Amino acid sequence: MSELLKVGKIVNTHGLRGEVKVMALTDDPRRFDELEYVLIDGKEVGVEGCKYQKDRIIVKLESVDKVEEAEKLKNKFMEIPREFAIELEEDCYFLADLRECTVFDTDGKEIGEVYDVIQTKNNDVYWIRKPKEVLIPALKDIVTDINIDDRKIIIRPIGEWMDED
Repeated sequence: MSELLKVGKIVNTHGLRGEVKVMALTDDPRRFDELEYVLIDGKEVGVEGCKYQKDRIIVKLESVDKVEEAEKLKNKFMEIPREFAIELEEDCYFLADLRECTVFDTDGKEIGEVYDVIQTKNNDVYWIRKPKEVLIPALKDIVTDINIDDRKIIIRPIGEWMDED
């Protein structure tokens, strides 16, 4: 498991005083209110304050006081140590922990490794690229078990819930 969790991605600058626009990578964007610092490229950067727009967070970072300095941070991720992560409800997982889990069906057949998790309006989708590309809806009637410690996800056999090629 990764010791760092991504909580945001800097997508643009905001104003002339070094603020940055951040796309939240957390279910609760208001958690930015509690952050004293984030890691950017592995370096600790203090969070001086934040305000909220429709779908973005405006963050003022310590020692970033000019738009030119903020510009250099575009497309970088804000991470936090796992120990500062929010407590998850039962049957909820960090996306970072689902990636690289191996998916098997209930018959023991290996489907592949989760390359990424696509978040949609209705449910997450586990994206497997190899050996064959498969998109698995993360629904309780399809995903029967998730064991993060063993890096293993069990699903119902694909033929039961999806037409095969």
